[in-house]
Amino acid sequence: MKSGVQTDAESLLPGAGDVTLREVEPRFEDGFISLLRERVAETSQKMSFDVGELSSRKALSASSGPVIKVQDLKRRFGDFYAVRGITFDVGRGEIFGLLGANGAGKSTTFRMLCGLLPASGGTLRVAGLDLRHSAATARGRIGYMSQKFSLYGMLSVLENLQFFGSAYGLDRRRRATRIDWALEQFELEPVSSDTSADLPLGYKQRLALACALMHEPDILFLDEPTSGVDPLARREFWRRISALAERGITVMVTTHFMEEAEYCDRLAIMADGEILALGTPEQIKDRMRTDSQPEPTMEDAFIGLLEEHERMEANAA
Repeated sequence: MKSGVQTDAESLLPGAGDVTLREVEPRFEDGFISLLRERVAETSQKMSFDVGELSSRKALSASSGPVIKVQDLKRRFGDFYAVRGITFDVGRGEIFGLLGANGAGKSTTFRMLCGLLPASGGTLRVAGLDLRHSAATARGRIGYMSQKFSLYGMLSVLENLQFFGSAYGLDRRRRATRIDWALEQFELEPVSSDTSADLPLGYKQRLALACALMHEPDILFLDEPTSGVDPLARREFWRRISALAERGITVMVTTHFMEEAEYCDRLAIMADGEILALGTPEQIKDRMRTDSQPEPTMEDAFIGLLEEHERMEANAA
């Protein structure tokens, strides 16, 4: 730890209330980024993301009720249930993560929440709208960023922004304002005429997020948004996401990176179409805390929950 750095809770989180800080061992990624910053003059610290005057994310979440409400949600493909009656809700300004191995049902759940796949049963409300009856209207209040970034490779950066602005129904004046915002806030002006297929992966990620935010959605869906990008770009990305959540935008994310689960306010860990655990990262890790493993990582908790589920399934067979 560098000398002179303030590490007390009040200095780092002024006005946050009852908060305690606990020193943890640095990860390999922390050391990697520290070395990079020494070489590239604090690249990620230069970012200034304009999100306006903000209220407390927790106050927003508590005061406005669920923005996403899922009750006994099911999805069946023939005789196979990919999602088996799951229930959870997500508050305004909350970052909510869906974790699970391949085939766990998280991608199917994600597509149903986005209105891309109809549910076979249960209740699903997003932005106050029932997706069974108002999926098209709900999609107008949703921003979506996929793992492949959903960009049009033959179009330039500027042309992609223009296209998505038009697709989201922005009029000419509003579209121009939002394009100016995107170019400035995501530092895309120097590459605005470059073909998006030729962009470095980090720039593709910035552009994809900018496109998803063109219409100022209430809810942002992120499907493995940092897959393939370097650790520095990943941390910059999460700084932006945290700023959006502070503004009151609800964020729902799927990820395979256990470290990224720590950025979420709450998580749902899925297996075989069911939710194995639901809670804050610390609550989920607490379930796997033992005398032999007093400080489990999120990866430890994830693997432990899956192994516990497999044992229960084997005993029930």
